[in-house]
Amino acid sequence: MSAITTHVLDTSLGKPASGVKVTLSVRDPVGFRELARAETDADGRIRQFLPDAPLERKTYQLVFDTAAHFRESGRPAFFERVTLEFVVSDLSAHYHVPLLLTPFGYSTYRGS
Repeated sequence: MSAITTHVLDTSLGKPASGVKVTLSVRDPVGFRELARAETDADGRIRQFLPDAPLERKTYQLVFDTAAHFRESGRPAFFERVTLEFVVSDLSAHYHVPLLLTPFGYSTYRGS
């Protein structure tokens, strides 16, 4: 399993949000550098961002294309994208960063 994973749930429907495009980047001295792009599966998960790449003690960023998700289902969206930044401090840990999403709000937490 990848050291960084995510799970997107559309809480307005009570279902996983499949097909959400997500970009993973890492902060370098000059800004964020893209590492991977993926799309959530039928269960709303991305399980393999970096299957073989080691983590570094740095700040990482996940950018979720939320507007496209809502447009495809014919619903309006207030947020075009959701950007989450988090710090990797334990190189042996798994970092699961879920996103709970509605057309007009979102929340997140460190998962397991």
